[in-house]
Amino acid sequence: MDLAYYPYPSRRHVVLGRRGAVATSQPLAALAGMEMLLKGGSAVDAAIAMAACLTVVEPTSNGLGGDLFAQVWDGKLHGLNASGKSPLALTPERLPEGRMPERGWLPVTVPGAVSGWRALHERWGRLPFPEVLAPAIRYAEEGFPVGPETGRAWKRAEGIYLPLTGPEFAAFKEVFFPGGRAPRAGEVWRSPLHAKTLREIADSYGESLYRGALAEALARFSADTGGLLTLEDLRTHTPEWVVPLSLDYRGLTVHELPPNGQGVAALLALAILEGFELRPEDPFSYHLQVEAMRLALADAFRFVADPRYLELDPKALLSPAYAAERRRLIGERALPRVLPGFRPAGTVYLAAADGEVMVSLIQSNYQGFGSGVLVPGTGIALQNRGLGFSLEEGHPNRVGPGKRPYHTIIPGFLTREGRPLGPFGVMGGFMQPQGHVQVVVALADFGLNPQAALDRPRWQVVPGDGGDEVLLEPGIPQATALFLKDLGHRVRYEAEYGLFGRGQVVLREGEALVAASDPRAEGLALAL
Repeated sequence: MDLAYYPYPSRRHVVLGRRGAVATSQPLAALAGMEMLLKGGSAVDAAIAMAACLTVVEPTSNGLGGDLFAQVWDGKLHGLNASGKSPLALTPERLPEGRMPERGWLPVTVPGAVSGWRALHERWGRLPFPEVLAPAIRYAEEGFPVGPETGRAWKRAEGIYLPLTGPEFAAFKEVFFPGGRAPRAGEVWRSPLHAKTLREIADSYGESLYRGALAEALARFSADTGGLLTLEDLRTHTPEWVVPLSLDYRGLTVHELPPNGQGVAALLALAILEGFELRPEDPFSYHLQVEAMRLALADAFRFVADPRYLELDPKALLSPAYAAERRRLIGERALPRVLPGFRPAGTVYLAAADGEVMVSLIQSNYQGFGSGVLVPGTGIALQNRGLGFSLEEGHPNRVGPGKRPYHTIIPGFLTREGRPLGPFGVMGGFMQPQGHVQVVVALADFGLNPQAALDRPRWQVVPGDGGDEVLLEPGIPQATALFLKDLGHRVRYEAEYGLFGRGQVVLREGEALVAASDPRAEGLALAL
């Protein structure tokens, strides 16, 4: 790892420290994490403080009504799935015209993020829970200047959310579009209802959202406005500790959480790529990575589901024999159609580390603000994760009652020979496993430091009914694009860099912590 080599034009450098480090997509949230470390809090305290702040200062990507996944190292690696299930009343017959609407109550699932904060704090928190949430409450109450990238996302959301009609959307628009428009970059936005709700969560240790006053308000609003979510759905929610999946790749061990998340897609793509030599600017290396990702996503879309409904052990997808079988499909031309192999009988990411604990955490409302439903009198904007369900009859991820849907958000973690290197992640829908693959390849194959690995121009496979499309960031040479087209890929440059994810990394190098933050976001890495 060369900490002095920065071949891409972000003009950012890694941030170095020994005692602790944080990195996330919004500077005020990063400062909240550092505030916890300076008070003697753990990396988990820092992570929760950042997560809570991000629901306030970057509401375009996550909220109190979203989900959370995490990996934590404390001498061994622990996985946490704090995603919520669909309402018990949700059945395929409830869907109008046989499809899941993007907004409103039908795609709403139980919010899991707050339960994840509590579960993490119970095991590794050092500071009182109200103290950890204090910076988020402060930003919500006193207000903060909207950042440039958040402002852009908020402005884009006007065309989606302002036209929505119905009583379930009224409170959402009042809170997030005061005066009938999105707040602009640099304008101070305040959310006193968000502050009030965070205080209730802090004082009840999260209990109010599932079995207290907030839960009752949520269930009552659902009943009054045509929702399916009930008090029983909230009361029965519990986050689950899970064993991460892992894969050795070029001397690194990459850890991802098992389904219902799509982390297995990143691991399978890396398992396929293990059999090839990759070179940094070689156009054929782009072809190999794109094909490996297409194969891995096909399997993920077919097999990832609520763990209780899996048809296939995800470890089977990571076996050397299966990876070799999939690898043999990659040739000198783009595959015309990619199918799964087996035939069985708008997210926020943050990383934090202290001297003992390292945290990889991601939370999201999905599709930016989520469902467009906000519980009146609170700051709870509800997610629309139900869109992750399949509508195909017989599919393990088919929409149904009390199920966790296919989830896009995945926190990553790296170790080497059983020793922790640290957390990494790239947020952004179906870009996430693709971003994980590209960061790991940049670190392991190309020897880049974490900042350069995040700076490197990215590609993205976009699956579609008419065939997969490959999006390229403008920094990828035109000669590479022409080469990929000649191999049969449908290639298009995309100038909207928000489509290529926003990553954060904190890795241990000797005695130093090396932190980096993606230039595609307005975020910040800090260390001490």
